[in-house]
Amino acid sequence: MFVNLLCGLLMCLAGLSIAHASSYDAPLPPELSTSPEMCAYAPCREVIDADSFSSRKGRPPYVEAYRSSDGGERKLVGYVFLSTDIVDIPAYSGKPVVTLIGMDTKGIITGVKILRHSEPILLVGIPESELMNFIKQYVGKFAGDKVEIGKAREAEGYVGVDAISGATVTVIAENQVIMRCAVEVAKQVGIIEPVIRPQAKLLDLDEVRDWNTLVTEGSIQRLTVQHADVGEPDTGNPYIDLYFGYLNAPVIGRSILGERNYRRLMEDLGPSDHAIFIIANGDASFKGSGFVRGGIYDRIQISQDMDTITFRDTDYLPLYHIDAAGAPKYHESGIFIIRSKSFSAAYPWKLVLLANRQNRQTKGVKTFVNFDREYWLPAAYQQGGRPDYKRPDPTWLKVWKSKKVEIALFALLLSGMVIFYALRDRWVRRASYRDKRWISVPKYFFWITSLGFVGYYTMAQPSVTHVMTWFHSLIYGWKWELFLTDPIIFIFWWFIVITLFIWGRGLFCGWLCPYGALHELTFKIASAVGLKRYQFALPMALHDKLKWLKYVIFLGLLGVSFYSMGMAEKLAEVEPFKTTFLTGVWNRSWPFILYWLVLFGLAMLMERPFCKYLCPLGAGLAIPSTFRLFGLKRKQECQSCHACANDCGSLAIDHKGRIDQRECMLCQNCMILYYDDRACPPLSRERKRREKAGIPLTKIAADGYFVPVKEVK
Repeated sequence: MFVNLLCGLLMCLAGLSIAHASSYDAPLPPELSTSPEMCAYAPCREVIDADSFSSRKGRPPYVEAYRSSDGGERKLVGYVFLSTDIVDIPAYSGKPVVTLIGMDTKGIITGVKILRHSEPILLVGIPESELMNFIKQYVGKFAGDKVEIGKAREAEGYVGVDAISGATVTVIAENQVIMRCAVEVAKQVGIIEPVIRPQAKLLDLDEVRDWNTLVTEGSIQRLTVQHADVGEPDTGNPYIDLYFGYLNAPVIGRSILGERNYRRLMEDLGPSDHAIFIIANGDASFKGSGFVRGGIYDRIQISQDMDTITFRDTDYLPLYHIDAAGAPKYHESGIFIIRSKSFSAAYPWKLVLLANRQNRQTKGVKTFVNFDREYWLPAAYQQGGRPDYKRPDPTWLKVWKSKKVEIALFALLLSGMVIFYALRDRWVRRASYRDKRWISVPKYFFWITSLGFVGYYTMAQPSVTHVMTWFHSLIYGWKWELFLTDPIIFIFWWFIVITLFIWGRGLFCGWLCPYGALHELTFKIASAVGLKRYQFALPMALHDKLKWLKYVIFLGLLGVSFYSMGMAEKLAEVEPFKTTFLTGVWNRSWPFILYWLVLFGLAMLMERPFCKYLCPLGAGLAIPSTFRLFGLKRKQECQSCHACANDCGSLAIDHKGRIDQRECMLCQNCMILYYDDRACPPLSRERKRREKAGIPLTKIAADGYFVPVKEVK
C-alpha cells in the first residue's frame, strides 16, 4: 500500500507538471525565426497596442507596429522584436529565454512576453507567475536605462528591479536579454545615439611580419567551430575554421596584402571606415549560402560592447592572396569594411559567427547560436599602447560578488564539517566512555544549520537535475559558466564530489543535506514528544528490496533525460526539495502538498523514508561511493554480533555485520558502540573477564580492542 500510494502520487505529479508547463519548452514554429512576417507567428499585439505590423527589416531584425486612425491613416507607434534575432544569452539551463519585446517610438518598452524558456526552476520550483511579474517591471523603462537586479546604484545612474528569490541567474540573464535587445533596436531606428569611442592612433611602422608572428602576437585571431558544436555529425573536417585580423594597422595590412594592395585599400576607405580580413576552411561558409546582391551577410557580425555591426554586399571586397609568409591554405576569403563612427580599433571587439544548431529534442527544429572570438589590436601598433579598459563582469562573476557573505559563511560551514569529521575518532571515543550528554550536539548543529542556512536561506539544496545536467555537459559540451552561475551550489557540488570519494555519500546525505536534515529532525522531535512507541523500521528483507527503488528512479530519470531533458526535469518532481525550500508547501497545488505531507508524516514514524527508498540524488551519489577511500571499522566478532545493526537507523548493516557503505549515512552510532566497553558485546565480555580476574583495565586501541596488559607500563 505504501509503494502503491507513492507511485500514484508520483504519476499525478508528473502529469500535473507537464500540464502546467505553459511556456516551458513550448513548441515554437520554425517560421518564427525565419519568416519575414514575424507577427503572423508571434503574439505581437500582446506587447504593443497596434493593429498591423510590417515585415521584418533591419539588422538585427525588427518589425514596425502601426495603428490605424478612424480616417484610415496608419501611424507608426513602435517596434516589436524577438530576442533570439538579436542576442544569444543563455540562462541557467544553458538555453536562451525566447522573449518578445515591444517598444514605442520614444524608446519606452511597452510589453514583454516569454514565448519559451527551459528553466526547470521556473517549472517545478518557482511559479511561472513570478517570472511574469518580473518582466512586467520593464514596461515603462527606457531602452537606454542602465537596469540592474536588486538595489540600484543610484549615484551611478542605475535603475533597480526586484529579483526572483531562488532564480538569480535566470533574472540576470533575462535582464541582459531585454535591455540589450531594446538598445540595439533603439540605436538602429535613431532613438539612441551611438557611443563615439576615441579612435586608435596607429603607428606607421615600415615593417612586415610573417604569418606565425602575427598569430603569436595576437594580430591575427582564430575561431574554430566543430560540427558537434552545432549538433551535426562529424565529417572529419571542422564546421568552420577561420582567421581574421585588422587591416588598417600598417604592419598588419602590409604583411597580409602587400605594400601596393594595402595602399590602394587605405585610399579607398573613408575617414571612419575600418577594414578586416577573413579567411576560412571547413564545411560551412562565413558568407552564408543564402546571400543575394543587395542583401546582408547573415553569418558574421562585429560586436563591441553593446554595439553590433552587420555587413551588406557593398561592404565586401574580394581577397585573392595572402602575402605573409607561412599563411595557411584556405578555400574562402574576403575583406569587410566596418562603416561606423562608434567603432574603435583601440578597444576590444569580437567577430561573431552566427549559426543554426540542430536541436535533437525538438525534432529537427534549429535554434540560433553565436560563436565569437575577441580581437584587441596589440599595444605595439598604437601610440601610447592600449587605452585603459575595464571589461564588464560576466554574469557568473556578478552573482559571486553579490553573495560574498553567504559564500564565506558556507565555506566556513563546510570547513567545519571536514575538520570535525576528520577528527571524529576523538568524538566517538569520548561518547563511548559514557560522556553521553554531548553525543548529539554536533549532529544537531549541522542538521539545523543545513536546514536553516543552506536550505531555506540560500536555497542551495542539491538535486538530481544537477547530476543529469553534468552528464549532458560531458557529452554535449562542458560549460564552466553554466555551473558557476550559482556559487553555493557550485561549491557544494565540489565538496560533495571530493568527500564522496574519501568517505562516501554519507557525509553529505547524513549531515549536510537540507531535506535529509528536515526528516532527521522531524523523526527526533516526534520521538521526544511521545510518538516513539509508534515509530518503526521496515523488516530487513523488505528493506533490502525497496532500497533498490531509488536506483531505478535515478537510472530512469537519467535515461529519460537523453530522450528529453525537459521531460526528465518534470519527472524529477519525485524530489520534494523545491516544494520544501523554494515555493513553500502551501503555495503548490494539492497533489504536491499531499505528496509532501505523506513523506513528512512517514518521517515522523520511520527514520528517513525518502532517503532510503525514493531519493534519486542519493542513488546517484551511492553508486560512486563504492570507490571511497575510507570505510567504517569492523571487528572480527561483528560477523556474528547484531548490536550495531540494532542501532543503525539506515539499516545499512546486514546479518553478518557487514556495512553497506552505499546506504550508510555515517551517523557514527556504530562507531560509538565500537569503542564502548559496556555496550559492545566483545568489549563488554573482555571487561567483565578482566574485572573478575583482577586485571587492570586499559584504554581501547584504534582496532576496537583493549590494549594488551603487557603493553601497559
